Amino acid sequence: MSTARIVDRSYRPYEGARGGVGSSMLTVLVHSIQRSLGIKRTIWQKVLPAFTIAISFIPAIVYIGLAALIPAESRPDELLPSYAEYYGFITTGLVVFTSFVAPEVLCTDRRTGMLGLYLASPLDRNTYLVSKGAAVASVLAVVTTGPQLLMLVAYALTGDGPGGPLDYLVVVLRIVSAGLAVSALYTALSLAVSSFTARRAAASATIILMLLTSAIFVSALTEPDGGAGWSPNLLVFDFITLPLALVFHIFGEEELIDRPYDDVSFSVVLLATLAWIVVFAALTRWRYQRITVTR
Repeated sequence: MSTARIVDRSYRPYEGARGGVGSSMLTVLVHSIQRSLGIKRTIWQKVLPAFTIAISFIPAIVYIGLAALIPAESRPDELLPSYAEYYGFITTGLVVFTSFVAPEVLCTDRRTGMLGLYLASPLDRNTYLVSKGAAVASVLAVVTTGPQLLMLVAYALTGDGPGGPLDYLVVVLRIVSAGLAVSALYTALSLAVSSFTARRAAASATIILMLLTSAIFVSALTEPDGGAGWSPNLLVFDFITLPLALVFHIFGEEELIDRPYDDVSFSVVLLATLAWIVVFAALTRWRYQRITVTR
């Protein structure tokens, strides 16, 4: 009969390199991105991130193929959607990621007790939240800007792209600005909801409810034909249409915004988006300042 024995009974100090707050934030950032994408996790935890990326990028890849393969004389006049119209493909992926994947970044740490370990490092609650927010926003920014840059390639192949280097720079700036704005809004919304629960399913259900009910009620109240016909400025409470309207304004495609929201000015849409980002971020910080953590 074999017996167990202790071969080492001492505690040894850590002798590796020690990083500061910046190093800790980078570690949390990288780990959170990997977790949100399902890297080093089971195959089932990769399904939703993969679906988000696929549904956002595949249409742009297809459009590049069509632009490259269809001869100019046989090419339809409106083969490619505009930059803002392409967000119709991206929105579904954004909703899926914001609702089902992003809450995993915050909720899991509280459910497993990892939050206390993180706060035992050089991180405090603020730097922890900044790292988590940056991780979610980074993935969302890839979804919002990557396909748009591919569409720029498609337009160049059809001869409808920008006319010169300066024009290319303007288009890229618009793509990045629109992508970052939409990513920031959905990141702030996801973190704010997730800060109130340690259960990912509850956070996901709440986010879906907020997105869908805001769109349904605002549409019903503002619809001029068959609706209440209230002011279209209520768009600021629609978390699906508001970022889309901002995108159309940024790309200068206001005429393509659906009625009645085409009457809402760019300043109202921009200020509302910024206000919601600030409100959600402040709510998340307020909530985490009051969470009891055992280290």
